[in-house]
Amino acid sequence: MIAIIDYGSGNLKSIHNGFRQIGAEVLITQDKKELAKADALILPGVGAFGTAMENLSRFEKIIHQHIHDEKPFLGVCLGLQVLFGKSEESPGINGLNVLPGKVLQLPERKKNEGLKVPQMGWNSLNILKKSFLLKNIENNYMYFVHSYYVEPDDDKIVIATVNYGLDVPAIVAQDNVFATQFHPEKSGKIGLKILKNFFKLV
Repeated sequence: MIAIIDYGSGNLKSIHNGFRQIGAEVLITQDKKELAKADALILPGVGAFGTAMENLSRFEKIIHQHIHDEKPFLGVCLGLQVLFGKSEESPGINGLNVLPGKVLQLPERKKNEGLKVPQMGWNSLNILKKSFLLKNIENNYMYFVHSYYVEPDDDKIVIATVNYGLDVPAIVAQDNVFATQFHPEKSGKIGLKILKNFFKLV
């Protein structure tokens, strides 16, 4: 069973519909027992880092145990960012610290370069490394909506980037943990392929 964590900061319907379109049965739940027994967990996210972490506090142990048990985990958008230790968006608030690094704001100076902040729209992936998540995926366009980006301590976990005046990590992966800055469920057929690849891991 794939479970989507309902913690009050996720775009639950769209990610749920994305998995439904590929024929995967998914459960949206706040039930800790259901989450604990899930074969895979999905952490979507929309909104502010601090609010998300406040809402996630009751699920932190379950998330860490799930990852420790080497079960597949997928974070999407803000669900990627909260996997890191801290964010400029919410100083003093700790993230899940699953992956070492921090979250930075897209520089305002990018506006002077003709780039809008937040990045909102389609951008082409630059795939750096092979990953099961990207099987049969090339440097396709994905849909982004974000004002912050992650800066991992270890570049080895960055699987793909996009250029938005700087190289922004678009996909990170470490062992059984995968996360995308873009919204695969809103990225057309190619985005659904990514969800399908993840589903095959379960």
